[in-house]
Amino acid sequence: MIQSPHEEDLGAALAALRAALVELRLPLDLPGAADGRHEAARLVAHLDDYLLPRVRQQGAPLLAVVGGSTGAGKSTLVNALVGAPVSAAGVLRPTTRSPVLVHHPDDAAWFTSDRVLPGLARWSAGGAGSIAGTPQADDDAHSLRLVSHPSVPRGLALLDAPDIDSVVTQNRELGAQLLGAADLWVFVTTAARYADAVPWDLLAEAAARRAVVAIVLDRVDPGARTAVTTHLGAMLTERGLADARLFAVAESALVDGLLPRAAVADLDAWLHAVVGDAATRERVVRRTVRGAVADLVARTPALAGAADAQVAHAEGLRGTVRTAYAQAGAQVTAATSDGTMLRGEVLARWQEFVGTGELLRAVETTVSTWRDRVGAALRGRPAPEPVTAAIGHGLVDVVADAADRATEHVDAAWRADPAGLALVDGLRLSRSSADLRGRIAEQVRGWQAGVLELVGTEGAGKRTTARALSFGVNGMGAALMVAIFAHTGGLTTAEVGVAGGTAVLAQRLLEAVFGDDAVRRLTRTAQEDLAARIGRLLEQEQARWTTLVDALDLPRGGQSLRTATAAVARAVGADLPDEELPGAPTPRPEPTERLPWWRRWLG
Repeated sequence: MIQSPHEEDLGAALAALRAALVELRLPLDLPGAADGRHEAARLVAHLDDYLLPRVRQQGAPLLAVVGGSTGAGKSTLVNALVGAPVSAAGVLRPTTRSPVLVHHPDDAAWFTSDRVLPGLARWSAGGAGSIAGTPQADDDAHSLRLVSHPSVPRGLALLDAPDIDSVVTQNRELGAQLLGAADLWVFVTTAARYADAVPWDLLAEAAARRAVVAIVLDRVDPGARTAVTTHLGAMLTERGLADARLFAVAESALVDGLLPRAAVADLDAWLHAVVGDAATRERVVRRTVRGAVADLVARTPALAGAADAQVAHAEGLRGTVRTAYAQAGAQVTAATSDGTMLRGEVLARWQEFVGTGELLRAVETTVSTWRDRVGAALRGRPAPEPVTAAIGHGLVDVVADAADRATEHVDAAWRADPAGLALVDGLRLSRSSADLRGRIAEQVRGWQAGVLELVGTEGAGKRTTARALSFGVNGMGAALMVAIFAHTGGLTTAEVGVAGGTAVLAQRLLEAVFGDDAVRRLTRTAQEDLAARIGRLLEQEQARWTTLVDALDLPRGGQSLRTATAAVARAVGADLPDEELPGAPTPRPEPTERLPWWRRWLG
């Protein structure tokens, strides 16, 4: 079969969709995220196991997967169709551990490679139809036992799958995976168990994919055949499987361990008819591919939405961090502009330095005599360094307190969120960094050195202030720091009067030395430098949290998945009409005409 350009487009679109599914990550512990991860992995496996190899090589043999419930007789059915004991059957459960794939010898090359079911290792049984000397690999659910037998028609392979309701989890998962890799589903149940819930869950998937399904009702009492098959047929119709083929296998005694060929003659004839006619075989392939693609296209939007939710939630976690540390920055800004910094130690040290009135009166004298009066006022006073030190200590406390509050807020918010809790669980982030106070102190010292440099640089260009600066650079620097923090909005009534005088003194001293414009410029420059230094410190603290989100390496939501899905929907093209497949008539009511949901979805 030559692949058309249309099919090449579909293959490329499916490959792109697979890449988008592999790229999809749902690491945050959001509702449904675990299910989404499982669903994405399942869809990738389905693409690898069936869709991509089938679209790329439509001439490959049909794979008929024989699946069903525990003890339904799957292996016995496969042996009967082949006419040889190719798969172990017996009373022990589960009998089939590793799946068994039986093919014609001429088709061996199609299955010895990893063209289909690439996750399963291959090994071959010894001799045609022999199951003697089965190696230990038979117990490995991740291996595929290959058996070649000439009675299997060319172009068809039968795969005996593990039980879909096995007590072994691996067997159940593998059974479902193998059914997803089928061109044909041969679903085996019994007259006593056909209404069980587990088989119908998988048959619902078959209905969603519009898969070609044959239902084998095993061990049927001939007297109850009509009643049982009619009831089962009605159930199939009700559940969207009106066109499934239904075969009844009568309860029969085994001959040399095998069912009589007559018991499976109808099913055998139908399988031969499907693979023996090129047009029928092509219809089976196209129908199964289109149904699987439609189901795939219908499932991916939910995953794209889950990816969007991950990105939105991650941004919400980042937003919590940004808000908390922005509030910390605002808290520091308020404390350094409303007079709060002039409390206690800072105010006391400034008062010790300037006295109670002499310096202010000296500043208020005429310009011609201010230098001598200022100098006289300062002589005998304590050095200004204690003022600078007190301001430094106060700044460290203000910034550290704001950062601690932000950290506590983020920690509480993240731990109240299951997704955030999973990120911080086991980490010690409920307190600010251990070295934060040291880093704050370092930045404050750098800022204060910068203030003194501003004052020195400004004074160096003014000869009229040289004599004052020769003894007052540190004092001018302390005055500038006080002026920056001297607003009184954060002080008590008693403190306002003292701080107000302090502010007036610092401001007038600076203006007397540098002038109004220069003081405004120096104040603005110093404030901007302090804000930048504190901002960097808070950003470093933020990063302890935001790097946890960044490390998730989330892609840009579900857009790439939507784009890839849309390309697949376009490539699949116009739908093919449902076509009747050959086979014996089914003893059940004829289905009414209807348009399947997936055809309506594809338009």
